[in-house]
Amino acid sequence: MTSIPEALLWCLSAGTAAAVVLAALSIRARGQRAGLRSRLSAAEEQNSATLHSNTELSARLRATEAEIRHLAETRLPDLTLALAHPHVPVSGLMDARFAGTDADRALSAVLEQVSDAITKERARVDAAAQSTLRGATTTIQALLYQIQTALQEMQHRYDDPNVAQDLLNADFLNEQALRRVQATGVVCGAWPGLTREDSYLAELVVGATSRLRGYDRVQVSNQLRDPVAVVARAVEPVAIVVTELLANALHHSHRELPVTITLQQGNRGASVIVDDYGVGMHDDEIKAAMELLAGDDDLLLTQLGDPPRSGFAAAGQLVRQYGFGVHVEPSPYGGVRAVVYIPGDPLLTVLDESTQPMSVMAPLPHRSGVPDRSASVLPTGTAAPAAAPAAAGPAAPAAPAPQPGDRFEAAPPVQTEGELPRRRRRRPVSESPAGEESAERTASLPPRSPEETGSRWAALQRGTESGRAAVQSDPPRSPEGNAQS
Repeated sequence: MTSIPEALLWCLSAGTAAAVVLAALSIRARGQRAGLRSRLSAAEEQNSATLHSNTELSARLRATEAEIRHLAETRLPDLTLALAHPHVPVSGLMDARFAGTDADRALSAVLEQVSDAITKERARVDAAAQSTLRGATTTIQALLYQIQTALQEMQHRYDDPNVAQDLLNADFLNEQALRRVQATGVVCGAWPGLTREDSYLAELVVGATSRLRGYDRVQVSNQLRDPVAVVARAVEPVAIVVTELLANALHHSHRELPVTITLQQGNRGASVIVDDYGVGMHDDEIKAAMELLAGDDDLLLTQLGDPPRSGFAAAGQLVRQYGFGVHVEPSPYGGVRAVVYIPGDPLLTVLDESTQPMSVMAPLPHRSGVPDRSASVLPTGTAAPAAAPAAAGPAAPAAPAPQPGDRFEAAPPVQTEGELPRRRRRRPVSESPAGEESAERTASLPPRSPEETGSRWAALQRGTESGRAAVQSDPPRSPEGNAQS
C-alpha cells in the first residue's frame, strides 16, 4: 500500500479549510445582499408613500384654496342675496370630501358670522329709516287733516256748484294721499292718528269704503242681528284694515265687477267678509299675504317691495296691536276672500239706537221681513239704496247734506204686521232759530214717496260719480251737463 506524503496531507487539509471559509464567506455575502435588497425595497416603498402623501397634500391644499375662493366668490354673495330674498338658495360646498371636516365647520362659522353681522346692520338701518318716516308721516298726516277740514268748511261756505265740485275732487284726492301716508306711518310704528267714539260696525264699513276709488262698485250687506258697534279705541284701526283689504279687492278685479262686503254676527264676535271676482292669488301669494297680516315684529321696509306695498303690512301691525284677526283665502267666486274677525270681548259693544241712532247711510240689517239695503257708497260716506230706480229725464235736486254741528233726531220706527221695526230717515235739527223754522217747515211737508226718494238718491250718486271721473278726465262740468249725461 502506497502511503500519502505528509506534505500532501497538509495541502489537502489547508484546501479543505479554505473551502470551508470561502463557503462561509459566500453564505454571509448572500445574506448581506438579501438584507440590502430588503432595505432598498423598504426605502423605495417609503419614498413612494412619501411622494403619494405629498401629492395628496398638494391636491388637498389646492382643493381648500378652491373652497375658500368659492366661499368668497359664490357663497357669500348668495348669502347676502338670500337675506333680502329668502327664496334664493345659498350654494354649498364645491367639494363633497370636505363635508363634516374641520374645514367645513370653519367655513360654516364664517357664513354664520357674516349673516349675523348683515342682519344686525340691516335691522339698525331699517329702524333708523322707520324712525325718520314715522316722524315725517306724522307731520304730513296732521297737515292733510287740516287741509281736509279746510276743504269741508269751504264746501259748506260756497254755494256755487262748480266750486263745490272742484272742492269735492280736491277733498277726494286729499283723502287718497292721507290714506297712503297713514298706512306708511302705521307700518313704521306710528299711531293711526285719529280717536273716535264708539261707532256702529255698519257705519264704519261704509266710511272705509268711501275712502277709495271705485267705491261705487262696493256692495254692502248687513247680516247683523244686533246694533253691533266697535269700541272707540279700535274704530280707526278696523277702518284702516277694511280699507286696505277693499283697496286690494278693487285693484285686482275688473272695474266693471262688484266687490261685496257681508257683515256677519257670531256668538263671540262679528266678521267683515270681503269677496271680489278678480284674478285671485296663488298659494305663495296667499302665504306671503298671511305672513304680512300676522304682524311680525321683525318686518323690514325692504321686505315690502319697490315701491313698497304697505297695505297688508299696516293691517298686520294693527291686527297684532289691537287683537282682532284677518284671514285671506281663495274666494268661491274665483277671486279672493278676506275676513276680518272682531272678537266681542273686548272690541265690540251694543249701542242703544234710541240714544245714539245709526246713520241713515248705513245699510239696514237683513232681518226677517226687512229688506237688505245694500249700499253703493258715496264719497262723503253716504250710501244709496240698492233698490233706488234710476231717474228718467231731468235729475231731481239732491237731498241736503248734514252740516257740521247738526244734531239728529231719530224718527219713530215704522212697523207693519209681521215685520220688525224699521228706521226712518232722520232729519237734522239745527240749534239756531232759523234752523228750527226750517225744521218746522220740513215737518209740515208731506212725506216723500219711495220713488221720489230713490230718484233723488240716484241723482246725487250720478253727480258724485261724474265729479270723481272729472279728476281723471275732463274739467268739471256743470250739474246740468252731468244730469243730461
